Amino acid sequence: MKTGLLATVAALLLGTAAPAQSPDPGWQAVLDAAEGQTVYWHAWGGDPKINAFIDWVGEQAMARHGVTLEQVKLSDTSEAVARVLGEQQAGRTTGGAVDLIWINGENFLAMKRQGLLSGPFAEALPNWPLVDVAGKPAVVTDFTEPTEGRESPWAMAQLVFEYDSARLPEPPRDAAALLDWIKANPGRFTYPQPPDYLGATFLKQVLHDTMADPALLLQPVDSETYAEVTAPLWAWLDAATPHLWREGRAYPQNEPALGQLLADGETMISFALNPGRASAVIAAGELPETVRTFVFEGGTIGNASFVAIPFNAAHEAGAKVVANLLLDPEVQARAQDPAVLGFQTVLDVAALPEADRARFDALDLGAATLPPAELGEALLEPHASWMEAVTEDWLRRYGVAQ
Repeated sequence: MKTGLLATVAALLLGTAAPAQSPDPGWQAVLDAAEGQTVYWHAWGGDPKINAFIDWVGEQAMARHGVTLEQVKLSDTSEAVARVLGEQQAGRTTGGAVDLIWINGENFLAMKRQGLLSGPFAEALPNWPLVDVAGKPAVVTDFTEPTEGRESPWAMAQLVFEYDSARLPEPPRDAAALLDWIKANPGRFTYPQPPDYLGATFLKQVLHDTMADPALLLQPVDSETYAEVTAPLWAWLDAATPHLWREGRAYPQNEPALGQLLADGETMISFALNPGRASAVIAAGELPETVRTFVFEGGTIGNASFVAIPFNAAHEAGAKVVANLLLDPEVQARAQDPAVLGFQTVLDVAALPEADRARFDALDLGAATLPPAELGEALLEPHASWMEAVTEDWLRRYGVAQ
């Protein structure tokens, strides 16, 4: 059902940081308008830790600004996109049901092209000067699409692989070595079934590592060359699939399910888009303390998570307040704490005031979290059209019913 909904939506849509300043009169007007509002944040609800963090953000929004935050839990972001699209087509230009969306990639591109987004608003937020635009270009470029201030970043992500060092002393360090390892260790590796975002990201990573010219990924898919360009990906998957967990006849549905297989010892290598996920799960007592992370030698795909405000949001002022709150150093440091989420910050920590910098310096990122210098190159996300094309092709070739 999620795949059909996403396809329907797609078919229809075709510096240096500086301390935040005191509220200017314009921002004070936003704060005044936001007080007493209830903001409905439509966000993926598949991870209890993320849901708990959003609850805490809601507590902060109420205590600091008198704004109530309600999470509308989604199984797929396209559900919220479809709702906004339906309201636009029905002529509902105000009073929309969606105030804020956790969004990126093809969903952002679709909403931007169709005029479903409010803004630009992000660069007018008081905490925007804290964002590391120069060092983290993904905060202003979403799957090669310029954000133009129509979404605000709140977390950085990069693909990392997780493994139990007690069982696997030396993991494979590139796609070719991973394929050899999968063949030699049948049943010990898998990935979430696309169109799940993490499963699709894994496909794009293998595509990047096997294709002749990865620079093509930064351009829209060319239908005339697609088959030739992606042939190495399908050859890799054809060779790997019979040796996957359950012989490729079933796949985990999402990141938590994939991580559980590692925790249960069914798989020996897993992966996540959160470099701090393993440390966070170890801290919760749900993974062995010997679990560590690694990245491919040629780099792994990285991106940013954003929030966007629909064009007809009923509580736009409150949504801006929440977006700004997500950039607050206290909130960002809490998100980076492995005991909470382990997300990577979008801020330029080195340029923060001493007291805020100390929040990050005090964090114990955990033994499983790679230091920034060891994360290697964060490869830019391919153009959003690649995710759609590769996912649809995968479903035709390997798709199984859940």
